[in-house]
Amino acid sequence: MWLEKLKLNKQLVRSVTEAGYLTPKEIQAKTLTRMIGGQDIIAVGPEGCGKTTAYIIGVLMRLKYGVEEAPRALVLVPDKERVLEVTEMFHRLNKNESIRIVSLYATPGTETQMNALADGCDIVVATPDRARAIYLKLGLNLNKIMMFVVDDAQAIVKQGLQLPVNELANSITKCQHLVFTEVMHSKLELMIDPFMNDAAIIEVEELTEAKAEVYEQLLYTVPNFKTKINLLNLLLGEQAAKNKMVVYVNTRLTAEKLYNSMFQGVKKKAALLKPIFFESAGFEHIDDFKDQDAYSILIVANELQVTTDLYRIDTIIHFELPVEKETFIQRIVKRDGQDLEVLTFSTDHELADVRKIEQATGKKMQVTELPENLIVSKDVKDAEVKKRPMPKNTEPVRGEAFHEKKASNAKTYNISASKKAKMNKKKKHG
Repeated sequence: MWLEKLKLNKQLVRSVTEAGYLTPKEIQAKTLTRMIGGQDIIAVGPEGCGKTTAYIIGVLMRLKYGVEEAPRALVLVPDKERVLEVTEMFHRLNKNESIRIVSLYATPGTETQMNALADGCDIVVATPDRARAIYLKLGLNLNKIMMFVVDDAQAIVKQGLQLPVNELANSITKCQHLVFTEVMHSKLELMIDPFMNDAAIIEVEELTEAKAEVYEQLLYTVPNFKTKINLLNLLLGEQAAKNKMVVYVNTRLTAEKLYNSMFQGVKKKAALLKPIFFESAGFEHIDDFKDQDAYSILIVANELQVTTDLYRIDTIIHFELPVEKETFIQRIVKRDGQDLEVLTFSTDHELADVRKIEQATGKKMQVTELPENLIVSKDVKDAEVKKRPMPKNTEPVRGEAFHEKKASNAKTYNISASKKAKMNKKKKHG
């Protein structure tokens, strides 16, 4: 199938089939021809859809032989574990012993990795920060790079490694750029836009068959945590007081922070499950909250690991997604005789977790427009603040902290270093 559909060389077909890949997956079928042709690609697909195998085959097809001392492919991944996984996959599919692969990740000292590069290699698999560090030490030669690959791009952005990715990309004169990610969002686009050239965007979705019926879910995508708070205040303020609502966050500290960030009109109807601080309104059990008419909002921390009985609850809001997707899914499985409204708040960094939940449930969340009167807070970390150059011949601004020098203190001459030393010596011994 590989030979007929994608025209791979026989040696690579043999190693791919021996590794258990009997037929190309959708993302491989859609990307490999373009990769071999040298086109820039942005490939978007869920975990396990075959993105990594796609670019490994593409790299091995394009390089074919190990002929250069300098590397010809640079693959960037988020962390050491991923470096080792990708390197192992390269070795499994690479039957050509002349193609050499070097891994770069954080270890004490850089000498061993720099020596491996100096011995000659064709493919470098690295974390962005380590690759940049060795490049700045003149240990990584980028002059011969043909293929620049960013894998798990959404995780690289989540870890804040955009700067080394951009610096490495800008240090390469001309090459093919390949970006593989689970989701696309504005922060990721900001990272890759400077170096992508008329990229083909290829997206695949592989939803599993639903194992259980789940409630309809509404998804609000917001830029940051502060905007989540603004949205929550807005939505809770509009809800009728008789509705019972549960808001899920990840930690009890976040629960306290959220409680104290609520508008006064909302806060008086809110309580916490097992609060940390004595002054916070709270309950030890969710049943106590259900029986109280004075409170309509309960904030629950996922770290408590309590199974919340959602009977008699009208709405649940995932202010933050739980670490384990199974926790989320357990809450949204339909129950006989109960109508439940499910809302989820997600920043760009959490969209990959949203996709994993959709994959597991076989059901997409319905993206909902943000309210027109929502105040969207600025994300200072992601704002690109450009320093304005000072205009030439500009006089300093004279304000309250500015004082003209006295004529007697004005310096209109220069003293040489040797003369200063002699003067100081005289003062010390005078």
